[in-house]
Amino acid sequence: MVDKSKRVFFKHCFLEQMGKALSSFDEGVKQVEAEQDFDDYFDSYESSYALTLAYPDEIMIETARQLGIETCGREKKDIIKELFKKRGGY
Repeated sequence: MVDKSKRVFFKHCFLEQMGKALSSFDEGVKQVEAEQDFDDYFDSYESSYALTLAYPDEIMIETARQLGIETCGREKKDIIKELFKKRGGY
């Protein structure tokens, strides 16, 4: 004899939980891909050209200091990347 409660659990609860798990996995993959794209953007000055040149050095350094970001001995693209992250970017 078949236990109906087990069949209901498997048909509804288990499959629903599997669907949620797969959906969460897909969201995680998309987030990792977006973070990788963000990191790739700041890999070189060529790829981050518009943002790094648009930010005047004086304003960048002052903004970084206000946010507690170390600027001494760092490349501009790395400072801009950290500023971007602290201001709500990736």
